[in-house]
Amino acid sequence: MNQPLHSHGLAGEQVAPIWATLTQAQLQPVLAQYPQLGALRAIDWHSPRPFSAAALVSTEHGQWFVKRHHPSVRSAAWLAEEHGFSQHLRLNGIATPVVQASATGATVISHGGWTYEVHARAIGDDLYRDAQSWSPLYSLEHAHAAGLALAQLHRAAEHFAAPARQACVLSSRWHLFTQPDLLAAVELHLQHNPTLARYLAGRDWRSELGQALLPAQQKLLPHLRTQPALWTHNDWHASNLLWRDGQVASVLDFGLCDRTSALYDLATALERNAIPWLELDSGGVAQADLATVDAMLDGYAAHTPLNAQAIAGLIAWLPVVHADFAISETEYFDGILGDRVSANIAWDDYLLRHASWFQSSEGQRLIEHLQQRTGDWA
Repeated sequence: MNQPLHSHGLAGEQVAPIWATLTQAQLQPVLAQYPQLGALRAIDWHSPRPFSAAALVSTEHGQWFVKRHHPSVRSAAWLAEEHGFSQHLRLNGIATPVVQASATGATVISHGGWTYEVHARAIGDDLYRDAQSWSPLYSLEHAHAAGLALAQLHRAAEHFAAPARQACVLSSRWHLFTQPDLLAAVELHLQHNPTLARYLAGRDWRSELGQALLPAQQKLLPHLRTQPALWTHNDWHASNLLWRDGQVASVLDFGLCDRTSALYDLATALERNAIPWLELDSGGVAQADLATVDAMLDGYAAHTPLNAQAIAGLIAWLPVVHADFAISETEYFDGILGDRVSANIAWDDYLLRHASWFQSSEGQRLIEHLQQRTGDWA
């Protein structure tokens, strides 16, 4: 059995797992509720992802991926939202893991105060198994394939008509930063989120958001009128994809999926894969990988062309596409984990510093590159 050694930290470091790793004693009564899987034989691998405990396990009848969530992070209803979107995509030609139903027909079970889901092992090779978000793709071929697969997912998602998600913890939402008055929207959000209100009580958050994010957010607003709402993945990094012969074989991890827009999702994909944020957060200079940007957009446009209006919308999203999730992550660390140090990293580094990077010479280099190539993906 591959014993867990670490979890991914916020700055690319290895840390002790936030959530205790899964054990055979925990898994046996859970898997017993899925009689089609058979008895547990081994825990093959523990995921280093930090927001849940997850493992690849072998049973009498195959290999399965089991995730255990704290119910304050993912309830049964919130996970059902993810499962519904994943199933829709699979029925429309996108390879996603098949969620297993328990003996009662439920795809989510509660046991011992935790929420569990079980997926069949997906098709493909897990080449980026230990890669952090924001770590680079292995090749431009992979970047092109990731862009193509994202466009295919967006096409498959077009007729999924579910409303926006209820999940509000660790969520990537089309929410605060699409409101005409950003600061008023945050004020209202704080009225319903006392944990975040307590965290921000000691800092001048209005000035911080006004300087780092408000100008870019105001430039985004006119572009929203031309972006149809669409259910999207919202965490499109190579580590959430399985691979085969240089192409995407399966799409994993719908934990951040929600009703946003295709350009929101595409901007997230560029932010996740082409900007080395870990270098910036460790004190270095983050230089966007323009070749990766081009390859991803080439792949996307091979399936769904991007006209000048789309590229302008993409540019407008880039400085703020991370922001709603960063605020949600701040709430998670401070409110659920009581981890003020990590909450500070989420707010200061992820939310504010990443937004401010787009005002720097390196950020402007990326923006100017996209502006110069407008028309190349039409």
